[in-house]
Amino acid sequence: MHERPAAFSLRKGMDFMKNSVRDIIDQNGVMVIDGSMSTALEHLGANLNSKLWTARALAESPDLVKQVHLDYFRAGADCGITCSYQATIPGLMANGSTREEAEQLIARSVEIFIEARDQWWQEEGEKAGRAWPLCLAGIGPYGAYLADGSEYRGHYGVSDEVLDKFHRRRMEILHQAGADILLIETQPSLHEALLAAGIAEELRADYWISFSCMDEKHICEGDPIRKCAEVFAKDHPHLQMIGVNCSKPVYIEGLVRELRAGLQQAQKDGGRMVPIGVYPNSGEEYDAVTKTWHGTGDAKNFGEYALDYMKAGADAVGGCCTTVASHVEQVIAAWKTFLESGSARKMR
Repeated sequence: MHERPAAFSLRKGMDFMKNSVRDIIDQNGVMVIDGSMSTALEHLGANLNSKLWTARALAESPDLVKQVHLDYFRAGADCGITCSYQATIPGLMANGSTREEAEQLIARSVEIFIEARDQWWQEEGEKAGRAWPLCLAGIGPYGAYLADGSEYRGHYGVSDEVLDKFHRRRMEILHQAGADILLIETQPSLHEALLAAGIAEELRADYWISFSCMDEKHICEGDPIRKCAEVFAKDHPHLQMIGVNCSKPVYIEGLVRELRAGLQQAQKDGGRMVPIGVYPNSGEEYDAVTKTWHGTGDAKNFGEYALDYMKAGADAVGGCCTTVASHVEQVIAAWKTFLESGSARKMR
């Protein structure tokens, strides 16, 4: 288990003082995000070959989902993402669940995380003086439900009414189940991200927006990520973090710099500085037909990239598709190097 300093939560029995994103960043310098759910599940023997992808494991192998969370906590993660990215009401119902069963499975993703967090805290976390991990409820875009790689393209051609209906009930369930933050992730579309953020604001739920990107400056639908940062830095009081995931690691350093420039510009115009979180893929290419990843990744290792992201201004770093606990351990090593360099920032 990797040693991490305590953040602002003190546990007394089962009563605790909740951390926030800013608390952990202020205490640790950088918040460490966990890694992929899908690859980690496959390494444990889960069969994800269906349109439900990781959501299949919620019903068939919840014990493996719990083990993934435990492995990431033990590797050093300060927060974790629930197994709900592909768990949608229409998707689950199309695969045989009733509406009630679908809603229960979505809530179960948070319950499994909480069970894993409690177990890890009692066995290791509290004794090690670690931060109480944040529960991030993974909320994939409409394109993830289509299961055809649309989260890397966007331009679905559906109405706002369709998008609202798709997102609203799932977000309500995850929030009510006890997630600390609604993680609206792998968003290829600024429009869809704003719609989902509007729902979170109505729920008065803390949330995090994370985009999928086509290069070092643009999200997958083509909008400049600097513009996205400027838009979200204003009039979104419950936004806790903005960033990038499920994108090539080589793009991330440039994207962090663009995000920071957009936030700084917005701050001059009355907006606020929001923490930046990034968790890219390990470098492979996705095949939407076979739903598999190919390639050997980049010449630079994941930890070297992670250090570059921290130096560029990322406040939280982790991994997405094809990353596992060993990648989180590389982020921990990068974090230690970053702290030793004296470069860590305080959010306040």
